[in-house]
Amino acid sequence: MTPEPAVTTDRHEEPAELLADLVRFETVNPPGDERECIEWIDDLLSAYGIETETYARDPDRPNLLARIPGGDAAPLMLYGHVDVVPTTNQEWTHDPFSGTRADGYIWGRGTLDMKGGVAMYLAAACRLAAADTTPAGDVLVLIVSDEEAGGDDGLGWLVEEHPDLFEDVEYALGEFGGFEFDVAGAETYPIQTNEKQVCWLEATFRGNSGHASFPTPDTAMGKMARYVEAVDGNRLPVNITPSAEQMIESIAEELDGDRAEQFRGLLDPERTDEILDEMGEEARMFDAILHNTANVTKVHGGDKQNVVPEAVTVSLDCRLVPGEKPEDVIEELTELTGMEPEYEIIRFDSGPPAADLSYFDELAEILESETGAVAIPLLMAGATDGRHLAAVDVQSYGFTPMQLGDLPFLDLVHSGDERIPAETVSWGADRVYEAITAYDGTGE
Repeated sequence: MTPEPAVTTDRHEEPAELLADLVRFETVNPPGDERECIEWIDDLLSAYGIETETYARDPDRPNLLARIPGGDAAPLMLYGHVDVVPTTNQEWTHDPFSGTRADGYIWGRGTLDMKGGVAMYLAAACRLAAADTTPAGDVLVLIVSDEEAGGDDGLGWLVEEHPDLFEDVEYALGEFGGFEFDVAGAETYPIQTNEKQVCWLEATFRGNSGHASFPTPDTAMGKMARYVEAVDGNRLPVNITPSAEQMIESIAEELDGDRAEQFRGLLDPERTDEILDEMGEEARMFDAILHNTANVTKVHGGDKQNVVPEAVTVSLDCRLVPGEKPEDVIEELTELTGMEPEYEIIRFDSGPPAADLSYFDELAEILESETGAVAIPLLMAGATDGRHLAAVDVQSYGFTPMQLGDLPFLDLVHSGDERIPAETVSWGADRVYEAITAYDGTGE
């Protein structure tokens, strides 16, 4: 069901209904087909008198930039994506593209990642326009396509082809952060300040080939199998970065006694892995941010049942801590496996080695004053569009504020029955509006 055009100027009063409308656009990536959703958003913003412009590499996958004029301070950017992941083979209580409101929730694909955040940003921007007040600097709202597949038609393309759009922008609010997160008994609200880097490799193994009816030693398939066994489940070396240190220290400050000591011990490379093992499942996120990681995700080799292949290739999804390069993880893999296959770098999206926290305290104060919890800087184990903004020297902060109660946020993202409390969409929109109106461009 495609929503009617959003032409009224009271839509900001019901952010949850804005989200329900966004969910009804089936922007599953691939292929995306975000055009109708972006056009609907364009109509919404235009109804409020907000100036917009679209940019597209693919006409069916446009990106929208809106601007609310402000004073002389540096612009503040709000950005989010409207593409979503597939729902194939998942069980849903309600149609994932119905935007159903039931049991206090808005149900559907993208409610958490990240149409819920987009609804907050749109509601806050429209509220600002309706209030007819002048912010300290221009407020930019950037709604993009293709985040879920890497941003090649979205923010990645924009920063390469239109870097001028980001001139003078120092800070941006986007995903992933602002939700409540219990860690070691401390109630926190993580705000993403940095993320690991995407590094996709292919490793090719070569060996003896021939007719499969004869014993064949030293085959490519055998080499590949030994390599995968060595990589599977084994850690690469400890790698402590400034962003990981900021995150873990901020958590330790909220803990007492042995628990505080345990978390600070994670920052001692001689003890890191031992402590991670002691922490069990609780350590999963910290394990990821304290090491480069590598997972074999695909295998290519052989084309006939009775032929031993000469070459076999595996694909590796590596995630590198800030500051590392592909050659660093290749060296670590060589040390781990004792093997040197032919490596090819398929993709590497670099990010900043450290985060700029100069605007963090202002955002933290908004969340802390409302919740009584503590905001912490988050080093994200996955990837967001924030890495593309880093290429044009824009510091991204994950700020899509959510109060989720017992709802398992990390378990529901990309999963069946994805949903968000309707009230928290309004609560988050209010917090974003506070961030906009409190912003003075100084980062102090």
